[in-house]
Amino acid sequence: MVRELSRPIVHTPVGSFRGLQAQDGNYSMFLGIPYARVDPDNVFGLPVPHKFEGIFDAVDDTSRCPQVEEFNHTITGTLDCLHVNIYVPNSASIHNPLPVMIYIFGGRYQFGLAGRYVYGPRFLVRHDVIFITFNYRLGPYGFMCLDISIVPGNQGLKDQVLALRWIKEYIRHFGGDDSKITIAGNSSGGESVDLHQYFLQEPLYNRVIMQSGVSLTRPFSEAPDPDPHAPIKLARQLNYKTNDNNEALSFLNKVRPHELIAATRDSGVLFGPCVEKQFENAFNYITKYPADLKTVTRIDADVLIGITNDEGFGLVTIIEKDIFESTDFVSAIIETFFDFKNEINLLDEIQKIVRLYYYGDDVQHSDNRRTEINAYADFVFHSPIFRTVGKYLESGVNNTYFYMFSFAGERNYFKDVKKLPYTEGGAAHADELGYLFDISYMKERVSDEDMLIVDRMTELWTNFVKYGNPTPKPSKLIPLQWPLVSQDKLPYLEINTELRLGSRPMHERMSFLDLLYKNIGHYVRKARSD
Repeated sequence: MVRELSRPIVHTPVGSFRGLQAQDGNYSMFLGIPYARVDPDNVFGLPVPHKFEGIFDAVDDTSRCPQVEEFNHTITGTLDCLHVNIYVPNSASIHNPLPVMIYIFGGRYQFGLAGRYVYGPRFLVRHDVIFITFNYRLGPYGFMCLDISIVPGNQGLKDQVLALRWIKEYIRHFGGDDSKITIAGNSSGGESVDLHQYFLQEPLYNRVIMQSGVSLTRPFSEAPDPDPHAPIKLARQLNYKTNDNNEALSFLNKVRPHELIAATRDSGVLFGPCVEKQFENAFNYITKYPADLKTVTRIDADVLIGITNDEGFGLVTIIEKDIFESTDFVSAIIETFFDFKNEINLLDEIQKIVRLYYYGDDVQHSDNRRTEINAYADFVFHSPIFRTVGKYLESGVNNTYFYMFSFAGERNYFKDVKKLPYTEGGAAHADELGYLFDISYMKERVSDEDMLIVDRMTELWTNFVKYGNPTPKPSKLIPLQWPLVSQDKLPYLEINTELRLGSRPMHERMSFLDLLYKNIGHYVRKARSD
């Protein structure tokens, strides 16, 4: 790296990039570097390489792919969005390469962006790691899945793979150690990491962090098996009537992205990862349901995985009262995760067993949703994540650490986005993000307790990035050693103002679900159209 008038410049085989010197720390920023571009002739297919001439001014991290964004629910984004943001401590150089942490944002594969608005790097880069985020396509552009070779599916995940390849190949020019790369993610970002563990054959990383998300946390995403008529339905939503998928695709390829996102929202067509039909000479990625796979591919990767202690709190609390009261919660959960085909008596019996376990003699009541919060969290997050840990161990992944984040403070992200009081409930799904990232609109929230959690979280996470061990030696902030998970023991670290080592969190509820899955696991729904 060289500097021109205080502006850092990095020269690579694919171009030169002029970044910015950060004003809030000792690091440089290279923002909005295109790692690929969407093919204008097939916006639903594989991207194409990006070529540079001269020096690229890497100063803008505001791009996002087309979506309905999560904050104001406005339609935004462009297809010029396949960008990577790289944050480099000033101590990094080719002669002093630093470990690399890549973060894949969550958002149900429907929304999200890689910029500093949420993923501010300041807390992480002070620990001498290079931090990287990137955009990938979402919704119909990222996950249109058809039985044709030009749109086989999972384009958003394949964008991620291209970004990982780009980083692996060129990060050394930024002062990164390409032998110490960690990929991390929350929610669907964690699901993405897990999917790469199963399906990515290339050694593009060494360690993984999965926060409240694995490939089993939904019946293969909220989107079911792909809708073969999705292009026709979306075209009709835009007043183009055809019964031919190819004609519909050709039309949609030319539609302005904001119009297609609006049509997707209004049509109710869902998109997410899918099992692809395999084609010769194609980038075939997800070829089997993760539930059917007995082992992971990357058994050599170090693993940090965990949950919040109240995963369901925010997600169940925000359900509108009339919808909540008109929904049989147990039936909805069972029918989402299991398919009993025509065995109605068995379905009724399982629902009775689950209802009795969670409710006893009580009934569903809108004014006190604790039972539903726990049941939702257990089926959607806890059990799938614990079963994933077991599958990793059985595969031979031995270096695995488990955590539970339980702190409730002013930087709890999900509660803040949904305008829920941070003092209610425990730590909700995605609440820990405010303690890893310098979120732009939380800069004034710097209470002593909040900053203690920021300091602890970022030290644990970056220790793992550096060493494959979050507690290589006790420190003032973290005066303990975090034990590994093993086949017969499930120790975990509870992260709060007081750090606590425990064993088998929520063991009674998880024992019930373990027994349930042991007996009816063969009825697990892989996708909603099974």
